[in-house]
Order: sequence, then C-alpha cells, then structure tokens
Amino acid sequence: MSPLELTLLGFVLATALATAVLRDVLGSIIAFAAYSLGMAVIWVVLRAPDVGLTEAAVGAGVTTVLFLLTIAKTVRPSGQRTIERLDLPALGVALALVGVLATTLGALPPVGGAETPVATSEVTAYYLDNAYEEAGVKNAVTAVLAAYRGFDTLGEAVVVYAAGVGILVVLRKEVFA
Repeated sequence: MSPLELTLLGFVLATALATAVLRDVLGSIIAFAAYSLGMAVIWVVLRAPDVGLTEAAVGAGVTTVLFLLTIAKTVRPSGQRTIERLDLPALGVALALVGVLATTLGALPPVGGAETPVATSEVTAYYLDNAYEEAGVKNAVTAVLAAYRGFDTLGEAVVVYAAGVGILVVLRKEVFA
C-alpha cells in the first residue's frame, strides 16, 4: 500500500471509530460526514470516480443535511450526559472482526492490474468489444449502466426517488404540524 492509501485508511478508520464512540449527536454527525468524505476519496483512488461522486453526494452531502435537520427539529433534554462508558466486550468483538477481515487484504488483486479477474473476464471483454456499437454511446460505462444494466439502474433510480418523496412527505408533515 502507498502512503496515501495508508493515510486514507487510517483516516476512515479513525472517523468510523469517532462516529461510534462519540455520544454527542452533532459530533457524531460531523465524524460520519468526514468518514463518508474519506470513503469518497478512497473510491476515487480505487479508480471508481462514479461511486466516489455518489458517496460524496449522498453520504457526505444529503445524509449529513438530513441528520442536521433532524437534530435541529428535536430537543435535547437538559442534563443529558454526552460521554458514556465503552462497552469493552462489544469493542473487542468489533476489533476481532476487523482483524479477521484485514487478513484477507493480501489476497485482493492489485487495483487496475491486468491480471485481475474482472479485467480478464469474458464479460468485460464482451462489453469493451461491443458496447459502442450495440448501445450507440461513446462511453463504455454509460453503455453498461444504461443498456446492459438498464433495469438495475432503473431500480436504483426508483429507490432514490421513493426515498426523496418519503423525505418530502415527512418534512411536509413536520412543517405543517
């Protein structure tokens, strides 16, 4: 791993831990926004800028705004404690799980390497050979998302639209209540 990747990994782990440990709601929301922004940068480093842009817009942007609106519309009871004790057994289980998952990192192929299974698969070769002619677009990613995975993309759009409508309904009820 490069120093940049290690720094990003450390940042994401630190912000994830801060999100879980902080008992102040505003502090936790800010830590979560930083975590999401760090994940967006990691996606860009992993050469998935479309996923990184989505993470930045939805995770660091929209979700943070919705969380902030939520705490702005709620009242904190006076005298509420903001620091609580850590649940050490739960922390131990979480760290053990992270340790087990970290042992699999060495088995991952290098990012963008020619020997990666995705780069050498028949499906990838078919998409790259036929995407421009069959889909009639000038970008292979657009061809995959709009033509080959059109129903999946439509489903994702429906879910995002339904979530937006749900949020508007909830906010409208809150405004007029």
